[in-house]
Order: sequence, then structure tokens, then C-alpha cells
Amino acid sequence: MAASSELPLARPENPIILIPARLQSVRLPNKPLADIAGEAMVVQVMRRAEDACLGRVVVACGEAEIADVVTAAGGEAILTRPNHASGSDRIYEALMQLDPDGIYDAVVNLQGDLPTLDAGLPGAALKLLDQPEVDIGTLASEISDNQERDNPNIVKAVVSPNTAGDGGRALYFTRSTAPSGDGPLYHHIGLYAFRRAALARFIALPPSPLEERERLEQLRALEAGMRIDVAFVDTVPLGVDTPRDLARAREILVQNPGGRV
Repeated sequence: MAASSELPLARPENPIILIPARLQSVRLPNKPLADIAGEAMVVQVMRRAEDACLGRVVVACGEAEIADVVTAAGGEAILTRPNHASGSDRIYEALMQLDPDGIYDAVVNLQGDLPTLDAGLPGAALKLLDQPEVDIGTLASEISDNQERDNPNIVKAVVSPNTAGDGGRALYFTRSTAPSGDGPLYHHIGLYAFRRAALARFIALPPSPLEERERLEQLRALEAGMRIDVAFVDTVPLGVDTPRDLARAREILVQNPGGRV
């Protein structure tokens, strides 16, 4: 399958990490500003991104309150429209403001609610773009907890594995238990590395039928014929969505300031 461009695509040489963040969380109000081990959650995520050592890190903020906290912590922030439908739309607006001339050739979209992220994970997703056929790189980890297999809040990546067994091409993403039969299931980790052209194409597409049915925006890319590859990793970062998650993140980061679960 051809990649997004008609010409062979070089491996990205100048990536940027963008962290979308907004205050409108229903289950955990003002989530990005929640204190975790003495710093706001979004700042903890920024620290993990900086530790990845991939390049520039910018928080794409929906509100000035987030930007103020990030800049006070020594980070870089940029204000975007507060009413974006998704983090992908938010980071694209930020990219166009920061880099209208196209200096950055790849974008890592790192969610602002992953304060315990292993700093090696963004690079694992980005490395998938070394293959010219790949538009988007993402991550998954084998499910070891049986309760996750049937949990619709755990998104499963259905992957055609490569010969090395360390990842492969994404065929589908679902909230259901899939695929059926014997064999591993994979917990999808919502971190993406986009070629710049792939991000521009993706956000210009209308929501797709399967995306709306499963409530998973990555299906829009697959339905449009874009290629997503998956790297298998051995750690799933804690996504903070509830007060219980927040308490767990605080416990982890007090015990281990580097963040890994």
C-alpha cells in the first residue's frame, strides 16, 4: 500500500512532541492542573516528554490557565481554540501556529493525562516511521489481566504481526474482545507519531462510520486507507481519568519521580 505521499518518504529527522490539554474533563474537573508530587499533571507529562530527548516539546493548551502553569514550570505552551473536537485537531492548530513553514517533519501526539509514561515510549512510536509505507505509528502491550480482555474501556489493537514479533500492521481497533480464538490480545496505548503530511490529511477527513460507532478516531485513518503500524511494548502508562487514577499516579510519582509504573 502506498503511503500518504506519492513519493517515497524519508525517515523523519526533525520531530516535535505536542501535548494537547484542556480543562473540560467531566470525571475529573481541571484534570491537567491536578497536583501530582508537587507539580501539575500536565507538567509531569511534559517532563516525561522532555526525558524522551526527541526534540522540542510544546503543550497545546485549550485555556490560559494551563499555559500559565506550563510556562511557570519552565515549559513551552501555546494557546489553541478551546472547542476542538479532538486532541489531533488541537495539535494540528498548534503545529500551524508554531511551524507554518514545515520545519518539523513528524509530530508525536502525547496525551496530557499520562504522567507515569515511560520516557522511551514516544521514541518507540516514532521509530515506526522509519518505514516509508507507514503514515502513523502507535503502541500496544499484551494484555495480561483477564479483566481487561472484556472491558470496553480498554481499546484492543488487532495487529498483523511482523516476522520479528515485536509489532506489526494495525488492521483494526475495537472496544470489543478481539480477535477471537487462541492467542494474545493487545491493549492499545493512545500515543501517536504522525508524519506531518499524514496528520494534515487525517484532520481534514470527516469522521468515519466505524469511528463514530466505536468512538475511536484512529479508525478514521484506517477507513481512509492510511497505514498505522504498532510497536509492542512491555509497559502501559496509567491514564488518569478518575480520582482513583489520580491517587494511584500520586503514589507512583512519589515513589518514583521518573514516572514509570
